[in-house]
Amino acid sequence: METSTDTGTETLSDHLEDAYEVVVVGGGAAGLNGALMLARSRRTVVVLDAGEPRNAPADGVHGLLGHDGIKPAELLATGRGEVRRYGGHVVRAAVDAVHRDGDGSGAGFVVALADGRTVRARRILVATGLVDDLPDLPGLRERWGHDVVHCPYCHGWEVRDQAIGVLATGPMSVHQALLFRQLSDDVVYFTDDRDLAPGQAGQLAAVGVQVKEGRVTGLEAGGLRLADGALVAREAVVVAPRMRVRADFLAPLGLRPVEHPSGAGDHLPTDQAGQTPVPGVYAAGNVTDPSAQVGAAAAAGAWAGARINAELVMAAATVTS
Repeated sequence: METSTDTGTETLSDHLEDAYEVVVVGGGAAGLNGALMLARSRRTVVVLDAGEPRNAPADGVHGLLGHDGIKPAELLATGRGEVRRYGGHVVRAAVDAVHRDGDGSGAGFVVALADGRTVRARRILVATGLVDDLPDLPGLRERWGHDVVHCPYCHGWEVRDQAIGVLATGPMSVHQALLFRQLSDDVVYFTDDRDLAPGQAGQLAAVGVQVKEGRVTGLEAGGLRLADGALVAREAVVVAPRMRVRADFLAPLGLRPVEHPSGAGDHLPTDQAGQTPVPGVYAAGNVTDPSAQVGAAAAAGAWAGARINAELVMAAATVTS
């Protein structure tokens, strides 16, 4: 492995073998923890990391026991080092497609990379996470992850006691307003010309959340600008992005995302251990659970890794006549 000290970030350059027992697609908390479990079980495993972590804009990871406030890049760098300590590989690579292996055995997969290389695997763990599709509102994207947030457990403490505006951008927006009200006495819900569902106005009123009607045209340094020209002063803004999984590369297997029951985006459905409807393909983290924080994503990756190892053990122990 080579490292670069001038930027403080690693250059992921582990040698990529032709085949592994397990290929992990995605180098976030779920993928790295899954790979860690597999490497510690003496499985040959590689993590293919496209280098696009969802939480890159965030100042820190919160609610993670023993690591609260750690920089996202630092957490991932530590995880990569742990995987490598047990012989796992971590390679910077984007995946174009995953196919069934055409050697006739039906026992594995071929992973095609964006740079033209291929690698074979007996099992696949998908941990590519999500893309946050943000509302198309001037001034919002530049502040995303700082004073524009979405999760009270990830960033709520950091905006406590501030003047908070919650923008109606999704089916969970009222729920967000109720949660952020726990952190500040000054919360305003902006309808952005959307109607409240029956009972929601009463819920907001019951906890003291003000409701501001009218279309929001942009975010400015001082607050939210309305279509009538008024500027409502707010120090922090809460939005609900639509969460879209990174899983197009699974289409050749007939595995495609479906709408999540929350209505907040799509996901890959799995069982409790991460098994997708395609045998041999597992998924963990935000790609299957949009609400999972870093700790939950890592735990799901660990559990999926253990399940994959156990499955390979049982496959080797199967006696055929």
